[in-house]
Amino acid sequence: MKGTIVRRIVNVILVLAILAAAAMPARAWDSFGHMEVAYLAYQKLTPATKARVWTLLQLNPDFATWESTIPAGTSDTDKQLMIFMIASIWADEIKSVVPYKNRFTDEDPQNVNVPDGATSGQNIGYTDLFRHRYWHFIDRPFSRDGTPLPPVPQPNALTELIAFRAVLSSTSADDLKSYDLVWLLHLVGDVHQPLHCTTRVENGAPNGDQGGNAVKCPNCVPGFGELHGFWDDVLGTTGDNPDYQSVIVAAKKLPKPVVAKAKIKDADVWITEGVAYAKSTVYKLPIVAGQGPFTLTPTYKTAAAALAKKCVALAGARLGNLLNQELK
Repeated sequence: MKGTIVRRIVNVILVLAILAAAAMPARAWDSFGHMEVAYLAYQKLTPATKARVWTLLQLNPDFATWESTIPAGTSDTDKQLMIFMIASIWADEIKSVVPYKNRFTDEDPQNVNVPDGATSGQNIGYTDLFRHRYWHFIDRPFSRDGTPLPPVPQPNALTELIAFRAVLSSTSADDLKSYDLVWLLHLVGDVHQPLHCTTRVENGAPNGDQGGNAVKCPNCVPGFGELHGFWDDVLGTTGDNPDYQSVIVAAKKLPKPVVAKAKIKDADVWITEGVAYAKSTVYKLPIVAGQGPFTLTPTYKTAAAALAKKCVALAGARLGNLLNQELK
């Protein structure tokens, strides 16, 4: 079956790559990594959970667009896996990708990553056409030079993960559950990227470095010349890997997570892990105090890739376990 999936999915990712031409660069793990998370999670789902997920995903207003990319003759089993993976990147696609960019807006175009009042924390389903970029991360601050730590803005990835999970396990209407499901598929991956969990506060940057977005590294390849983008793309990008076979092959090679850790459902614990990884692996030589520019070494890049693989594998296992246990 997997060989059939590989042959038939190429067109799906090619279409997504075309749609992503206008995309913003900062995406945790990029679409490639998020789809790895989704693929791994799907392997863990029970038949009942798969059926429930399929029912909910069909309520997404862009389901027809997703389905139109599936090659004719694809089996129902294969199609459901493909659409589950595509759904995991919807929360990024609505930021700026055609055809979404003219439908969705930011509350404050001048401060798109900052919560902007009453609508910031609303959970009303698909009638909500705000992009909610600040839901993708939590700026839990740390400092190594004694600079006072600013408060953590809310809502953020943690508040929304809690809210979405509460809806999925409740008797809420399926339309709202569908909206919360596609966001949850994405945010579980997001908070397993260390720079979506923290911001480094220091002298000269008392409000933090925006999760490494302010830290420059001219040789951040992959990436876009800043530390956050390097970590987002360290596992590869849809541009570099424009076929589903690459996702499957890469996902199969990821290290198996520790079972006990995979069972942890507390998102606060996940984020605490991310902050610890940021301190131990992200903000280490050659990344020192200040915003650079810093030149990443081969040793740094190797360590980053190893940690990213570990985090994505754990995210996939946790997402699968979470859906099996909580989705009603």
